[in-house]
Amino acid sequence: MSRLALNLKMIDTHTHLYLDQFDDDRTEVVEKAIQNGIDKLLLPNIDLESITGMNALVKQYPNNCFAMMGLHPCSVNADYKSVLTQMKTVLDTNSNYIAIGEIGMDLYWDKTYINEQADALKIQIEWAKEMKLPIVIHVRDAFDEIFEVIDALNDDDLTGVFHCFTGNLDQANHILNYGGFKLGLGGVLTFKNSGLDKIVSQIDMQHLVLETDSPYLAPTPHRGKRNESSYVNLVAQKLADIKNLSIQKIDKITTQNANAVFNL
Repeated sequence: MSRLALNLKMIDTHTHLYLDQFDDDRTEVVEKAIQNGIDKLLLPNIDLESITGMNALVKQYPNNCFAMMGLHPCSVNADYKSVLTQMKTVLDTNSNYIAIGEIGMDLYWDKTYINEQADALKIQIEWAKEMKLPIVIHVRDAFDEIFEVIDALNDDDLTGVFHCFTGNLDQANHILNYGGFKLGLGGVLTFKNSGLDKIVSQIDMQHLVLETDSPYLAPTPHRGKRNESSYVNLVAQKLADIKNLSIQKIDKITTQNANAVFNL
């Protein structure tokens, strides 16, 4: 199916195209995404080192690439407060960042800095509220811990996306009950035994946005290989199958949802 023929303008709400996995063909990957109807590529930051490459990509594609600022939980360590201070300086001197992200908690690999991760999350949520920006949440083996933080800080001004959502229906409803959050769906939705399709079938389309998380979590039939933003249409097609909707309808609704939460 040709994306150009369908005249789609999808949004990949989460892609790390600035990482070194794309150093050999970054321009080609971006051009391929655009040619295949992926109109906007949203770039979540992960640490201080990734800022330069991310900003360079935005400068190269100002109408297609949009940057966020945040400290990824796996990048949180003993000096996180110093790192956050430097990031806040960048934020305060550049108004082009569309969100605070990628932030959150990840307890899958290591729980050494669990308290620091929670504090970094709180600090960055406060930035978002102060600057009236949405947040992009990473959560892995840490739903309860993240809910504890957001339960305490949520208000009418807090909005964002729980990216790469792979939780259960109760966790989805907990998130949606906050009032201002969407669920980001990526390649895991296409995995045969993920069970995510059964959860998503029970969630209204108004709560969903599309993403790749490239270079990670490539959808079927590319599972295990490098992911890229053009593959977001495979996630969209799977969602269309689950919802029994046309690909154009999926495009329209998820694009409206993404535009709303990120003020694009």
